[in-house]
Amino acid sequence: MVSQPKPYYTPVEYLALERAAEYKSEYLAGEIYALAGAGEQHNTLTLNIAAELRTQFRGRPCRVYASDLRVKIAASGLYTYPDVVTACGELRFEDGHRDTLLNPTVVFEVLSPSTEAYDRGKKFAHYRRLESLMEYVLVAQDEVYVEHYTRQGNDWLLREARARGDTIRLPSIAAALTLASIYENVEFPSPPAVPLA
Repeated sequence: MVSQPKPYYTPVEYLALERAAEYKSEYLAGEIYALAGAGEQHNTLTLNIAAELRTQFRGRPCRVYASDLRVKIAASGLYTYPDVVTACGELRFEDGHRDTLLNPTVVFEVLSPSTEAYDRGKKFAHYRRLESLMEYVLVAQDEVYVEHYTRQGNDWLLREARARGDTIRLPSIAAALTLASIYENVEFPSPPAVPLA
C-alpha cells in the first residue's frame, strides 16, 4: 500500500487557514501540526504568570500575552504559540493582522508530558534563533519546579528554582515572579498510598 504524501502549505496558506480555524496549529517547513488543548492545571499556571506580569507592566512599555498570540521564528520558519510571551518596547508583527509577533523578549512554556521533550529540545533550539529573545522559562505542572534560561552573549545560563519561596528574576523585562505566585491555586495529586504489610 502506498501512503499519501503530506500536503505542502506555504506560510501564506497556513496563516489563512489558521486565522479561520477553531483550533490552533503550529507550522514548520510546509507542514501544519495541530496543538492539543490544555488542562486545568496548565491553564491556571499560564494565567498566574500572565496576571502577575500584567500587574508589574502597568505604566511601562511592556506587554504580556497568554496562549493565543502566535510567534514567528523567521530564521527557521516556525510559527508557534508560547504559553506566555512578553515583549517590551516597539512590538513588531508580521503583518497588519497583528496576530504574529516577531520580537518576543521572554517566552514561558508550561511543560506537559506530551510536549516536555519538544519544549526543552527542538522548540528551544528554534527560540534561540530569535535575536530579541533574552530569557526562556520552563514551568513544570506536576511539581514546583522552574527552569530559567538567560541569554549571555551566544550562551544560555540555566538557573533552577524548586521552592515556593524562590523568586525568578527576569532582568530583560525588569520583573520578578515568586514561585508562590506562579503556583497559586495549583494542587498536585497525592502520591498513591503504600499498603501496610
